[in-house]
Amino acid sequence: MIATPTIPLEAATPAHICPFDQACSYLEAAGKELRLDQGVLEILSHPRKVVTVSIPVKLDNGEVRVLAGHRVQHSNILGPYKGGIRYHPAVTLREVSALAMLMTWKCALLGIPYGGAKGGIAIDPQQYSVGELERITRRYTSELIKDIGPSLDIPAPDMGTSAREMAWMMDTYSVNVGHAVPGVVTGKPLSVGGSLGREKATGRGTMIIVREALADQGRTLAGVRVVIQGFGNVGGAAAELLHQAGAKVIAVSTGTGGVYAADGLDIPALKAYAAENRHHLAGFPNATVITNAELLTLPCDVLIPAALENQITEDNVHQIQAQIIAEAANGPVTLEANRVLEAQGVTVLPDILANAGGVVVSYLEWVQGLSYLFWDEERVNREMEHLMVQAYRQVMQQSKVRQVPLRLAAYTLGVGRVAQALSDRGLYP
Repeated sequence: MIATPTIPLEAATPAHICPFDQACSYLEAAGKELRLDQGVLEILSHPRKVVTVSIPVKLDNGEVRVLAGHRVQHSNILGPYKGGIRYHPAVTLREVSALAMLMTWKCALLGIPYGGAKGGIAIDPQQYSVGELERITRRYTSELIKDIGPSLDIPAPDMGTSAREMAWMMDTYSVNVGHAVPGVVTGKPLSVGGSLGREKATGRGTMIIVREALADQGRTLAGVRVVIQGFGNVGGAAAELLHQAGAKVIAVSTGTGGVYAADGLDIPALKAYAAENRHHLAGFPNATVITNAELLTLPCDVLIPAALENQITEDNVHQIQAQIIAEAANGPVTLEANRVLEAQGVTVLPDILANAGGVVVSYLEWVQGLSYLFWDEERVNREMEHLMVQAYRQVMQQSKVRQVPLRLAAYTLGVGRVAQALSDRGLYP
């Protein structure tokens, strides 16, 4: 059993859905399958560095508020730390620690030279003005100035952040060091060194993995019934790309609820409607309003949870009617629910594979930024697709050879590569 890391984590959510405990459970399962030394598992179960900073900010009304910002750097064995920055009320140090660990395995699985990190601030960005968000982001960056850098730790957008926040982070870092450093973050606007293809990268990667899984079943995307929880950057892009490929997207949702149409939704029209109605989908023509809970249990070929973690639990897993689940969100299926789905023969495409398109294109952006040589979108998409398909096939092969589910196969590949690198590098001193 892996010892619980001695880091100052908040009180956990209930044990069966604690994201950090869940991440450690997956690590332990991979370690057992790989027969890793207990000492190696102890090293890999602890973040290398945990940073919590105070962020004093003056609001537009003159009030001063102090926020807490986190950055967890799990591992840099394979390369610089890499991971998103999220602004969401549910952000906790325990959640960020779990996501940092998952980023380590994700990068290793995809074969890109990064370690894992994650950061966040527990705020609802909708409750702050643009000016307030800029001040929060710049102060957060300033507090982390010695802990990030193009060869040290490279943040990216995540839930509640976007290219806008990354531009502020890049500018703040660059002003402090005295020259422009486009490689300090990824997911930036094109005007300051961003990459074509980055905006839809995670959704595109999910679409590619779903396509490959269907192909292994002798099917194509044409006519496949898809349900997507989440209609933001990831879910919206996945819905658009799947719709373009001929899939029938029958339901999507946002945090306020969703809509369903048995014959398929007009995704371009729905995206326009959502933009006009502040992401509310109710009232969209020829569609039935449904709750997020109802959406998850709809009969479909493919279910894509693209919102928050812990959406499919032991409480609702027996109502799931999808044949394939692609985890576009991080940890949307709990440990116990995953066991039930595997026993029922449901194909679960794990998050460290299904949502890896974003970090792949972040890596490609970083490479372009360091070389100051930028590619067209076709090349970016082609390079990303190559890495995604390669990783998918390696996971499938590992699953067959070891006779284990896809999730465990993905973890054995990711964890195994990091463990091998740790063994080769050795311990210092």
